[in-house]
Amino acid sequence: MSEPKNTVSAKDVRKIACLSRLHVEDSQCAALADELNGILGWIEQLSEVDCEGVEPMTSAVDMRAPMRIDEITDGDKRDDILKNAPKKDDGFFVVPRSVE
Repeated sequence: MSEPKNTVSAKDVRKIACLSRLHVEDSQCAALADELNGILGWIEQLSEVDCEGVEPMTSAVDMRAPMRIDEITDGDKRDDILKNAPKKDDGFFVVPRSVE
């Protein structure tokens, strides 16, 4: 496995951790950089695969998604939904006025 073109340094790991809002100890940065470089190496190896003439696919199994008739309904769930509402009136939610 060849080394990736753009390697990740411990400084990059600290920046990624900061942007991700993750706490990473300084002692872990070098090990995480090595792991990320290994992952990037594997990803770079994928560019060596010849996929000329290979059609994109969404599944390894040839199958069709079941279709249903697209009907517009009200869902017939109004009473079930309003059952948990703190306030309701005549089949509607009652909420505080937000604009005077």
